[in-house]
Amino acid sequence: MSRVKPDKTGAAPVAASTKRNHFKRFWWAYLLAFLVVATVVVVPSVLLVAVPKLAQQRLNEAKLTIDGIAITNTQTNSLRMTINSTIESDDSVHATIDAFEGTLYLADVDPPLAFARIDFPLTTSASLQAVNVSQTIEISDQGPLTAFNTALLSNDFVSVQVKGDTHIHVRGISRAYSVTFDKTVTLKGLDNFDGLSILDPSISALSTRNNFNATVHIPNPSVLTLEIGNTTFTTYLDSKDVGQTYINNLVLHPGDNTFLTSADVQQLPIISALTQEPLCELKGKLPFQLSGKDVVNDGQVLPYFRDAIAASDQSVTIDLSQAAERIGISAECTKS
Repeated sequence: MSRVKPDKTGAAPVAASTKRNHFKRFWWAYLLAFLVVATVVVVPSVLLVAVPKLAQQRLNEAKLTIDGIAITNTQTNSLRMTINSTIESDDSVHATIDAFEGTLYLADVDPPLAFARIDFPLTTSASLQAVNVSQTIEISDQGPLTAFNTALLSNDFVSVQVKGDTHIHVRGISRAYSVTFDKTVTLKGLDNFDGLSILDPSISALSTRNNFNATVHIPNPSVLTLEIGNTTFTTYLDSKDVGQTYINNLVLHPGDNTFLTSADVQQLPIISALTQEPLCELKGKLPFQLSGKDVVNDGQVLPYFRDAIAASDQSVTIDLSQAAERIGISAECTKS
C-alpha cells in the first residue's frame, strides 16, 4: 500500500502573507517602538553632547571688552580691584551663566602667570551686557602681581587672560552644563611713562633739602586707574646719583596727569653740568634718569609698585636754564 506524502509547497506563502497582514494591522505599534528607541538614544545624545558643545561654542564666540580697571585702597597685602567690562554675544540661544571665580593671568609669559582672582557675577546671553565687579584682593604672593605691574608700566601693550569654570543654563532645559570662560584681552600699557615731562622748575641755592620744585606731567594711555601713593626716585645725572625726587599722592588716571614734584639734589653736580663741558653745551637742558626707590601709601610699603617702577629707569630732560638764571647762574659753558 503506497503512502501519499502531503504537499507542503503552499506553507511559506501562507506564513509571509500572515506576517504582512500582522504588520498592516499593527504598524502603529512598530512606529511607536521605533520612536521610543530613537528618543532613548537620540535625546540623551543631544542633551549630553550637542547642547554642551553648542553652549561652549557660543561662549567662546562672545567678545569681552575691558572698559576700565581701577586699583585703589592699595596696601601691602591687599588692594581693591574694580573692573568695568562689556560682553557681546549671540543672543539667539537664551541662556544664563552662573557667577564664577575668574583667575587673571599675565598672558605675555609662558606659561601664563596668575596674579589675581576676582568674582564675576551671573550673566545672561544678551547681545550686549555690562559686567562690573569690585572687590578686595588679598595678596598672598607679591611676585606675580609685581610681574604684571612691571609689564603694564614698561610695555606699550599687555595681554591679560581671564579664565574660570562655571555652568550655563539653557532656557527650556533643566540641566546645567559645565563650561569654561576663557578670554584674552589686550590692554594698553604705560610704555615706561613715555611722554613724561618736568616743567616750570625752580632751584633754591640756600638749602640742601627740598631745593628743587617743579610740575610733572605723566601721560597714562591705558584704561587703568592706579593709586600708587608717595613715590621716591633716585635721581641720576650723567650716571651719577645726585639726590632724591618725590611725587606724593601719585594716583594715575587714564589720560594726562599733573602733579607737583620736589627733590633733594646736590647743587655742585648741577652747577657743573650747567657750566662745564660737555653738558653745558646743552644750554641748560639736562638729561636726568629717575629710578624707582620706594612707594608708600598711607604708611604702608607697596612692593608690587616699588619693584615694578624700579625695574626700568625713566629718562627726562629738564630745562634748568631759566631756573638757574634766577639764582644768578648762566647756563652756558665757562672757561676753566
